[in-house]
Amino acid sequence: MSDLPRKAVIRGVKLATLPLGFAGRTTLGLGKRLGGHPAELVAAEVQARTAEQVFKVLGELKGGAMKFGQALSVFEAAMPEQLAGPYRATLTRLQEAAPPLPTRSVHAVLAEQLGQDWRERFVHFDDRPAAAASIGQVHRAVWSDGRTVAVKVQYPGAGDALLTDLAQLSRLGRIFGSLVPGLDVKPLLAELRARVAEELDYRLEAAAQSAYAQAYRADPDILVPEVVAGSDRVLVSEWVGGRPLSAIIAAGTPEERDRAGLLLARFLFSGPARAGLLHADPHPGNFRLLDDGRLAVLDYGAVNRLPHGLPEPVGRLLRLALAGQAQAVLDGLRAEGFVKQNVPLEAEKLLDYLLPLLEPMQVEEFRFSREWMREQALRVGDPRSPAYSVGSHLNLPPDYLLIHRVTLGTIGVLCQLEAQAPFRAELAAWLPGFAEPKPTRRRSGSTNSGRRHEGKAALEDPSPDVESDAVPG
Repeated sequence: MSDLPRKAVIRGVKLATLPLGFAGRTTLGLGKRLGGHPAELVAAEVQARTAEQVFKVLGELKGGAMKFGQALSVFEAAMPEQLAGPYRATLTRLQEAAPPLPTRSVHAVLAEQLGQDWRERFVHFDDRPAAAASIGQVHRAVWSDGRTVAVKVQYPGAGDALLTDLAQLSRLGRIFGSLVPGLDVKPLLAELRARVAEELDYRLEAAAQSAYAQAYRADPDILVPEVVAGSDRVLVSEWVGGRPLSAIIAAGTPEERDRAGLLLARFLFSGPARAGLLHADPHPGNFRLLDDGRLAVLDYGAVNRLPHGLPEPVGRLLRLALAGQAQAVLDGLRAEGFVKQNVPLEAEKLLDYLLPLLEPMQVEEFRFSREWMREQALRVGDPRSPAYSVGSHLNLPPDYLLIHRVTLGTIGVLCQLEAQAPFRAELAAWLPGFAEPKPTRRRSGSTNSGRRHEGKAALEDPSPDVESDAVPG
């Protein structure tokens, strides 16, 4: 039934072309340098050809290869312009589309998941996919009650393809490191592997989406489509139009870029406080800017459960860093495990390392740009830079891994948008500990949870709509 190229040997051969091609280009480059060609030009040529092959192969394979390509694409802003410019269109395609699944395979999945009478649930079902991505594709349809819906159908064999690809890609870190300075892909791949099971279970995604929909219902700035029905491998949600952020990045007005960037940051930072969840897949294909100025958010397969909101130490240590309290920052990072107890590190050098990265928080309004991100990537990724030695002494605790990836990915998208907005105010509103603490008079018998919103929806208790309409898988 499957048309997804999922046999280990077939996918392995395709992925194996990456290191072979890289080795061949590197050898050819060495020969050119020995022949007198300038080293910088030779290196740029090797990088350009590597980028072309990498994103072509990742896009062809869907599965884990494409999912990794999507995760990598948000770091496009950190790539040297001679690479990012020619292949920006390829990166956009990774965010938005993949070769579609044949109609017969789509119908077979729907019959298996929704029953042989699945057509009776729809007034109309469009066999042409509206979007196709790493582990599933989306079809537009009209539900039995007249609502226009998006029907996400998971590719047969997606689980095997994900695991096979991510295992092999973890051995190719050198290639991807050559494209994005300072990017360590091993933690990124490890985190993607850890979440494979969750992303393949559309019932979990339906529960997460329902929790978000409840938290943002009637919100003037954020739209979360309601879940209509769900099973293990089919998810039906209300249809959302609008333009994907990739289109705003390519041709949006300055006002649209700024609006999209502000709402993207607001959604991601407010999610833990309002829904107890962090949306963990911030690539542009998952967001739409609507005609009324709202940001629609799609795809809730990857989430981080944060029932108590974002960790308070993050906001507090950022505030202390901006206040120049170097020793307090070092002590706090040690306490949280970012600096191991036996690692010697000078507090002032640590602060010098951090402050350029915190520039967006130092001003009332900040404009993100590709130039700024490339500058930071080179500063922390160049072994000749003083910042490199400081960064090599830092540790990323497991509890912060996904938060760190989402933050970096969001910054990457903001730089692609070149958005300018009051991002500092968003941090102050949603990040516990970031705003200056206000003195309060403690009253007997009173409690203060420190939360901005009540009534958070828990993933363990999905909305009644999901339960009543869910189809046995």
